[in-house]
Amino acid sequence: MEARKLSRPPTLHLIVGLPGSGKTTLALSLEREHDALRLCPDEWIARLYGNSPSQPILDAARDPVEQLQWTVAERALQLGVSVILEFGFWSRSEREQFRARAAALGASSEVHALVLPEDELWARLSQRNAKLPPGTFAVTREQLATWWKLFEPPVLGELSRRSAEIAAPGGLTRA
Repeated sequence: MEARKLSRPPTLHLIVGLPGSGKTTLALSLEREHDALRLCPDEWIARLYGNSPSQPILDAARDPVEQLQWTVAERALQLGVSVILEFGFWSRSEREQFRARAAALGASSEVHALVLPEDELWARLSQRNAKLPPGTFAVTREQLATWWKLFEPPVLGELSRRSAEIAAPGGLTRA
């Protein structure tokens, strides 16, 4: 473990996107590429409450699970292990807060965004809803519409260089 600390500081990877955008697919790729610890709230919620918890249980579980995952992430970063958080990070202030937390631990941070048009997200979610993979939950059109209004896509200045190259055609704005 000591050798890892001497090489380069760990990185906190923040995966930004609404349900159905491909956050887990990207996170799995980053996990392999960076030999990092990947933390996905939906997977933990499914393990704790099963694959079909009620909406009130899902809503009540999300914040405590994310808080627990941050505790694990914080310790991993302190040990020199890079971490990938699949929290969605819908607001700029939340992204800034987690980047500041990483910096306070001596870690770097990268924001990776998956921003798709609402209609494309709904098409993906409709397909996913028809045959839910483990660790995922059904999303209604109404939920997506509500969440769409709350989502603050990152500006190009927030993104890692690789993510900016991928995301720019999706309509992100420059900082």
